[in-house]
Amino acid sequence: MRISLATLFFLLLFGLFTTTASAHSGRTDSSGGHNCSQASINKGLCSGYHSHNGGSSEPAAPAASPEPASTPDPQPEPQSYDKDCTDFSSYDEVVAYWNSKGYSRTNDPEKLDGWGNKVDDGIPCEAPSGYDTSSINGSDAQAAKVTAEADMAKGEKDGYNAGVEAGFQGGSCTPNVDGSDAYVEGYKAEYEKGYKIGANKLLFEKAEAENSGYDLGRKQDELSVPAAYQKNEGLKASFEIGFEKGVKERIAMEIERLENLGYEDGKKDVLNAPKALAERYMNAYQKGYKKAQGELKETYAKQGYESAYTMLQYKEPDIKNDKFAEWYKEGFKSNKEIEKIGDEAYQLGSDGKEYVLPEKYEKAEVIYLHHYERGRKQHEQDLEDVKQGMTATGLFLAGGSIARRFYIARKMVS
Repeated sequence: MRISLATLFFLLLFGLFTTTASAHSGRTDSSGGHNCSQASINKGLCSGYHSHNGGSSEPAAPAASPEPASTPDPQPEPQSYDKDCTDFSSYDEVVAYWNSKGYSRTNDPEKLDGWGNKVDDGIPCEAPSGYDTSSINGSDAQAAKVTAEADMAKGEKDGYNAGVEAGFQGGSCTPNVDGSDAYVEGYKAEYEKGYKIGANKLLFEKAEAENSGYDLGRKQDELSVPAAYQKNEGLKASFEIGFEKGVKERIAMEIERLENLGYEDGKKDVLNAPKALAERYMNAYQKGYKKAQGELKETYAKQGYESAYTMLQYKEPDIKNDKFAEWYKEGFKSNKEIEKIGDEAYQLGSDGKEYVLPEKYEKAEVIYLHHYERGRKQHEQDLEDVKQGMTATGLFLAGGSIARRFYIARKMVS
């Protein structure tokens, strides 16, 4: 068969193109294969030309005869899967590449997981001892870390809420919790924080509840705890404490008011207690009234007592109120000191001594002088009696010296 010069040239040009494509490293040719890289050959992964898509391991043979030229449909350039573990300078670089590709145990097209190891464990290129594999996409450690973090977050949230409620209700500051280690750890850590917040909230609201109870107690005697406080024993107790304080203060103030009112009426000597008073309030009014009456009585009695120093006989005072006048008279009669003053003054006079008013009796000069003069008269009468007696018996001597001595002896005997 004769072949034209043009046909021969075409066949030579086609063969040259095919050989050049087969020797290119990395990318696949039209048959889906390529030649091994030197690094892969050194690792024993492959040798010479090999296929990635099930084609022949040998280069494609040139066509026996040219076909009519046609325009093929455009095909996407196939992805290169030419990485193996020796291509990385560090294990961190392995992990970065693995994660950037989104590889996992079930998605490992470059077979990085299990290289040199038949078991696929989701760890590419066998991690160095002690390496934290939780950073590796799709690893068991990463899944466990994600679960632990989720448990921790849930435990923190649940613990905080439970702590706030326990602190607000005045419950135990020690949590009782079950679950995974991460959940328990998060729960306990946040429970303590929540408990402090709940306890502080309780203190604040207890103060408010006590003030509310106090305000109610200042208005009425009947206790009525609001529904909002009945749900919390601490708030309920605080409200009741405040209520009792308010009631006691209100009662104390009312008692004081009525006692003062009674005192004012007592000073006026007008008994005018308000109507329909409770016993405690009536007692308060009467207490004030009696106190004022007692002070009035003391005042008028003292006046009467003092007047006894200036009057030889009782004289009705110029007091229109009969009760006050009676208290005055009682005071006058109660002065027993004037009897002592009178006796001393009488003794001085009856002894014939010179009149001298003691300083302590200055206010009772009228009494003292009166009884001194009585005593002095008695003294003179006694002298006269002695004188007359001695004259009758002929014993009177000039100057009366014997009579004088006889009088003194008589006084001593008496």
